[in-house]
Parts: sequence; C-alpha cells; structure tokens
Amino acid sequence: MVKKLLTSLGSIISDASERGLATRNPVRDIRSSRKGRDRRQEKRQKGRVEVGVDIPTRDEIKAFVAALDAHWRPLLVTAVFTGMRSSELRGLRWQDVNFKRAEISVTQRADEFGEIGPPKSEAGVRTIPVPPLVINALKEHKLKQAGSPIYVFANPEGEPRSHANIVQKGLWPAMVKAGVTLPGKKIGKDGEPLPKAKYAGMHALRHFYASWLINRKEDGGLGLPAKMVQERLGHASIVMTMDVYGHLFPRTDDGTELAQAANILLS
Repeated sequence: MVKKLLTSLGSIISDASERGLATRNPVRDIRSSRKGRDRRQEKRQKGRVEVGVDIPTRDEIKAFVAALDAHWRPLLVTAVFTGMRSSELRGLRWQDVNFKRAEISVTQRADEFGEIGPPKSEAGVRTIPVPPLVINALKEHKLKQAGSPIYVFANPEGEPRSHANIVQKGLWPAMVKAGVTLPGKKIGKDGEPLPKAKYAGMHALRHFYASWLINRKEDGGLGLPAKMVQERLGHASIVMTMDVYGHLFPRTDDGTELAQAANILLS
C-alpha cells in the first residue's frame, strides 16, 4: 500500500513539476535516500571479513610464526602483533621503538615509491603496546643490522623495503612453509598443483591482529572494547571498525540470557 501511494504521489508531483507548479519531487528524494542506504548496507556487508577466508585462524598463525626464518621473523612477527599497515611497517624508524616501555609509535609511512609521509589519517598516529615476543625479535634484529640504518626494516641500501619484496620474498614463502596454502595454478613434476599462499597480502595479518584484539581472553584474545580496537588499528572512525569487524565481537544475547533478562524485568 505504501509503495502504491508513493508511486501515485510521485506521478502527481512529477506532473506538477512539468506544469511549473512544483519545484522539487520529495518522493524521488525519498527513493534516492533509500537506495543510498541500501548501497551503504551492501557495502558494509561486502566489507566484512571472515575467519579462515580473509583472516588467518589461530592455528594458521601459530604455524606461520613457527615457520618464520631469522631474516623475516622480526618484520612479520611485528606485523602479526601490531596490525600495522605495510606502509607503516616500511616507514618505521628505530626512534619509534621504545624497548623499555614495550611500545611502537606510528608516526609516518612509506608510500609505494618509498616516499615518506604522514599516516593515512590523524587517527593513524598512535602508540601500540607489543608483547615481549616482538621486543625480543626487534632487539636481535637491531644487533644484526649493519650500518645503523634509520629504518627498522631497511633494505641493503638503508631505505624502506618495497611492499612487493615483503610479500613475495617474506610472506608467501613463510605461508607455504607453514602449510597455510591453497592449490595453485602451476603444476609440479608429479602432475599435481603446486601450493600457493592461502592469504595473498599483508592485510591478512592486520585482520588477524584485529580479531586477536576482539576475541575473548578465554579464547586467547585480549577482549578489548570496540573503541580501543579502533585506536589500535588507527581507523579514522569507529564506523569503519564496526563495518569490517563488528560481527566478530562476542554476542551475549543468547537464548538463556534473554530469558533471564526478561524474567528479571517482569518480576
């Protein structure tokens, strides 16, 4: 009935507009607004990430970390337990690592050309507490570095590493070594598909970090509230955090709790 009325009203006002008796058609505005809301909702649904598809599982991360060699371990362990973007990792300086307080400050990033600039937004400037695993890996890495470079994860010339180098030489081989794979397109000598990395980009490690922050402590996570998750990830708004990760937060409104709440309310 509502649709029929809106259609009729829209036709009347449209005719009035053609006659010069109306300057705008509010029915058209209502429909445009609804379409906009539908598109935003669809976009939010598509933006959601799923464990085992976009987010490595707990067992996959355990295998991945165990498979890291000495060369790539500092960078990739830092990625797992800070959720820093690839550009932020590549622009990280030693002066931004506080060994005593076990913190890493994100103050800049390196773009795809290696140019240094500010983080993506003001919220990107943040300080991230890190576990001893990361601090110990970075201490060992600093002792082995030659030439005292400015950047933590510098290339042999002392400049930020390229994103492609990190993914192709570090992430993918470690995934394959850990058995976190999918069948690839290339065929081996035995006629079987060669395995390829299950998660193709560094953002998968950022997704895992977000899930680690969200997961309950009894499940091996930190159980942080949404606002703290937003701050640790450096999202510009809480809406972005909830659109992508909101469905991962533990639900507490199960049947038993709903029944208890209703009984208490009405008693």
